[in-house]
Amino acid sequence: MSPKTDNGLDLGPLDLDLLRRLSEARGVSGDEGRVRRILVDAVGGRLERLHADGMGNLYGSRAAKPAAAAGRPAPRVMLAAHMDEVGLMVTQVGRDGLLAVDAVGGLDARVLAGQPVLVGPEGLPGVIGLKPVHLSAPGEREQPPKIKDLRVDIGVDSGEAADRLVNVGDGVTFATDFQDLGPTLLGKAFDDRGGCAVLCALLDQDYPVTLEAVFTVQEEVGLRGAQVAAHRLAPDCAIVLECGTTDDTPKERDDTPVMRLGAGPAITVMDRSLIADRRLVAHLVATADDLGIPYQIRAPKGGGTDGGRIHLSRAGVPTAVVSMPCRYLHAPASLLAKSDMRHTIALLRAALQRLSWKDLER
Repeated sequence: MSPKTDNGLDLGPLDLDLLRRLSEARGVSGDEGRVRRILVDAVGGRLERLHADGMGNLYGSRAAKPAAAAGRPAPRVMLAAHMDEVGLMVTQVGRDGLLAVDAVGGLDARVLAGQPVLVGPEGLPGVIGLKPVHLSAPGEREQPPKIKDLRVDIGVDSGEAADRLVNVGDGVTFATDFQDLGPTLLGKAFDDRGGCAVLCALLDQDYPVTLEAVFTVQEEVGLRGAQVAAHRLAPDCAIVLECGTTDDTPKERDDTPVMRLGAGPAITVMDRSLIADRRLVAHLVATADDLGIPYQIRAPKGGGTDGGRIHLSRAGVPTAVVSMPCRYLHAPASLLAKSDMRHTIALLRAALQRLSWKDLER
């Protein structure tokens, strides 16, 4: 049986196989093709006019049902989730066969040393290397490493051998297998393959609004695909589906976490890129309260999402962001709670069923 909310709302099953395939797909910013192909297969029968633009954003529409009465058409709601993940890019092949790399998106070098990776279009195995701690001077041990000090070792002994296997510009992704841990899921790239999986789940139903579904590219390097997509669609409003960072692990200062794992979807009020539309925030909160769906308000600290570009498009787009809490974001392995995913899907389905022009009035 599917779990239910306190008010008896059926949360339905999760498509964990789709999330696994999305999580394990390799797709650093600018190289999202493998992810896009998975999503085309997943949503092809549920969306009209499925197509990609010149940047690689994937679009599809789902018309309002029942159709709006004569007069004003139903609101067009842009639902956005990004396909790309943080990773590395090969910048140089050394004479010793080791690969110099640079970050694609926001990466913390402290979590990278010793991590297995996959390099280039063929997924060549490698490991991220750093000077061994027992060969480091005391002063070096006390300083966090920098990405420029790291090398990817693909197990060859010369630059000539490496040149036959790798090109400058090749992407490097973490070699992390998806795992079901019971109440939680472990994997890479939940930011934002988790949001992509949620968007796919929303397409199982009809709504009284028209959905403009967009799987965007290059979010991690400047919200670039979303800017193009929002300008192209000119929607009446937008909801961004994300996985957001938690800081709920033990720490010295007992302050409010940005969001907590297992506490329900997080509704953004403000981040560094966006002040969320108050009408949409109120609609989401009222929906959750009415149906007994647990949720949290994302503490207004840092971060940014595709909403930062969407809301500035053309004459302005009312925009909200709903995030699933994700522990160890932008790391080789992250944790996502199944309950948060279920409650996020339930909240968004209900909010879309209830959304009307009245909710967007000033």
